[in-house]
Amino acid sequence: MSEDPDVASRRIAHESIARDDPTGWFEHLYAAAAQGSAIVPWDRGTAHQQLIEWVDESQPDGTGKTALVVGAGTGWDAELIADRGYDTTAFDISPTAIELAHRNHPDSKAHYIVADLLAPPADWHRAFDLVVEIYTVQALPIPVQPNAIKQVTELVGPGGTLLVIAAARPDDQPDDETQGPPWPLTRAAIRSFTAPDLHLIQLDQAASPSDPTTLRWRAEYLRD
Repeated sequence: MSEDPDVASRRIAHESIARDDPTGWFEHLYAAAAQGSAIVPWDRGTAHQQLIEWVDESQPDGTGKTALVVGAGTGWDAELIADRGYDTTAFDISPTAIELAHRNHPDSKAHYIVADLLAPPADWHRAFDLVVEIYTVQALPIPVQPNAIKQVTELVGPGGTLLVIAAARPDDQPDDETQGPPWPLTRAAIRSFTAPDLHLIQLDQAASPSDPTTLRWRAEYLRD
């Protein structure tokens, strides 16, 4: 493959954004990857390490509870959540990603569907006991992120938990100096997932195991 996968993903993203379609690049990228002409940089073939750590530490029991995985891609994070007993819905805006999720996990207990975070189904409003958001918001241009964050928060039901994992950037780094994708989240952005009835209860920052210069947030929120 002649083009670096990170370069390819940014090129595909910028072409989509130039067409005023900030979410369309996900399908273009997954389709190109399915044809062997690109690689999805965040498709690890396993659940995200920080999600694995959260599950190991929290030992959540999903029996009788619902979960939603935002931007589920090819399904690895959703499978981990479903294995904890949650009635798990996992969505992505990319039909190809959802097709690959079904193919990767033919006996899955999770429900994979195509949906748009920026226009989610009405019956998802405050409907889930656990919402997992990993890397979706940071894959959207900074001007789009506040709406995406609001949409994520409105998926969490009463008494529910929201888990957010994202790359971090300093609060004093200007938006116009942040070249994405991804567009990492500031501490202020992470705190903006809160609401009067949705509280940040734990915030951790750790270096990426593969790149110690890259910091990641892991934030947990609880709705009254």
